[in-house]
Amino acid sequence: MPSTLQERLAELLSRLRNPRTGADLFSTQQVRDIATSTSGRVRLTLLLDEGDDPALARAVREAVTRVQGVTDVELDVQGAAGARSPVRGGGGRSLPVVDQAPAAPTRPAAPTPKHFPNLGRVIAVSSGKGGVGKSTVAVNLAVALAKSGARVGLMDADIYGPNIPRMMGVSGAPPVVREKIVPLEAHGVKLISLGMMIEPDQPAIWRGPIVMKIINQFLQDVAWGQLDYLLVDMPPGTGDAQLSLVQATQVDGAIIVTTPQEVSVGDALRGAKMFQRVGVPVLGIVENMSWFECPHCGKPTALFGSGGGERLAKALDLPLLGQVPLYPRVMEGGDTGAPIVSADAGSSAARALSAIADKVASLAGAARA
Repeated sequence: MPSTLQERLAELLSRLRNPRTGADLFSTQQVRDIATSTSGRVRLTLLLDEGDDPALARAVREAVTRVQGVTDVELDVQGAAGARSPVRGGGGRSLPVVDQAPAAPTRPAAPTPKHFPNLGRVIAVSSGKGGVGKSTVAVNLAVALAKSGARVGLMDADIYGPNIPRMMGVSGAPPVVREKIVPLEAHGVKLISLGMMIEPDQPAIWRGPIVMKIINQFLQDVAWGQLDYLLVDMPPGTGDAQLSLVQATQVDGAIIVTTPQEVSVGDALRGAKMFQRVGVPVLGIVENMSWFECPHCGKPTALFGSGGGERLAKALDLPLLGQVPLYPRVMEGGDTGAPIVSADAGSSAARALSAIADKVASLAGAARA
């Protein structure tokens, strides 16, 4: 028996057939863009051709409403020309993050970045490849800035692998009040992540327009209040999320995270040049996992080589903001929701991250000026 809401919906839609064609709605993708929230809210799109019975929309909505675990249904009906007609059921309001971007028959012009004064300085934390500790750096920089007295938000733009909730020790869906998502808060930092709004095992199989829609909603539809800094944890690479962010708002600076090994440095170089090409100042390089620090004697061992971050900084004529040792409690804190700058503030890793946060605050202020 299907265990997740997504699986139950897929099974139902596989049994529903179009009277005109006799084919089921799921395998033919006549029903698509299925999104769910942790509270049972469902949004999906139904494509109707000219010969289809309009009553099919009502039948789909009523069938989905009866699925175990569904609390609210919003059905987007699109015709052959792309016209949209939302059909709702239930009493609640869907979370804005599961909204779908409208289909565009022609390529739209690049949007003009919008300035959000209440967000303070917007800083992207990025990397060229995965597995370098980018989210760990983003989390600890946010907490360190908050400990210094700043008002800090942390936006998880890693749509495909949202780990910020676990790393910050939060769970559950954020409430929606007056059409605004209220961010959760931990360690003095306001947080928003797709990981709070979908089931843990639900894959985010979304293309570029949906990614851009989610990032725009995280900027516009979240009640951030007045911030001094908004740190944005980016997914690895130079794809849709990076371009969506710089098209959506004014980004005051980017931090590039790498490890000492050359394969990581090469990817980080491309990531840094992408930001420079779109006019975002790169504040500097953070070298993570610079050496392994023995928890007993403190002796350093360069497991991934050495000097990669410094070489990258020199190649780009950028500052090396700091080197963070590979310390076991950093990883443990990421799994348990206890960032190292709070859990073990006296450790060398915490001191390095706090020093990097101080440099970022100084450089971001200079970049805005």
